[in-house]
Amino acid sequence: MEIIDLDEKHLGDFLVCLEPWSEEMKDAGDHKALWRRRMKDKGLRIKVAVDGDKTLGMIQYVPIEHGFAEGRDAYFVHCIWVHGYKQGVGNHQKRGIGKALLKAAEEDAAARGAKGMAAWGISLPFFMKASWFKKQGYVKVDKTSIQILMWKPFVKEAVTPKWIKEKKRPQGKEGIVVVTSFFNGWCPGMNMTFERAKRAAAEFGDKVEFQAIPTIDRDVFLEWGIPDALFIDGKNVRTGPPPSFEKIHKKIMKKVKRLKK
Repeated sequence: MEIIDLDEKHLGDFLVCLEPWSEEMKDAGDHKALWRRRMKDKGLRIKVAVDGDKTLGMIQYVPIEHGFAEGRDAYFVHCIWVHGYKQGVGNHQKRGIGKALLKAAEEDAAARGAKGMAAWGISLPFFMKASWFKKQGYVKVDKTSIQILMWKPFVKEAVTPKWIKEKKRPQGKEGIVVVTSFFNGWCPGMNMTFERAKRAAAEFGDKVEFQAIPTIDRDVFLEWGIPDALFIDGKNVRTGPPPSFEKIHKKIMKKVKRLKK
């Protein structure tokens, strides 16, 4: 196994989060490819753990001014993932690959002048666990809901970052159901949610208004303070793991039935 910068050979695996075997990934569309192209000029860095043609793990990180936290002279980790399924290349977790990816990213960031690395983690015991980052020398510096901002300064004078918090939420409208999807493009899971919500909303014709809010536009993200989310009539819908098309359709249907006739 070796850690390399993403190349064309492993690009396809990266764009579907190492799940080229997954039929579900087809629902994510091409948003991540578009996101990657737009972020390349903004300092996006991607490393992959490979074994020949096999892509075993990945990490993506950006200068913090293009991430979801406020800070300076630092990088922000959007995602670190090691393949953990029986399908495809099989389960490669708990073999030190994640640690190797993070270490390589930290060394790369430091070589580019960063004074620290921030990471998005969650307080629950699954994907992107904040507790895992703690074991790698990170400390909790901010929190919003279950999202924990983890931080590892490389030097004493490093400025501690903080989350960019939610500033406002979409609102419902009289006589119509409003489905609002915020999407950034970095995460296939959230891209699935966006595409499914868009398709489900379309089935109700003029009874439902679908609002797409692309937060890859930095000004749009800063206006709302929400990178990825789904709202129905102003109420947040849980999106982890990505809700199925049927679940989203059912939630919209309930709202449509309550409209005044």
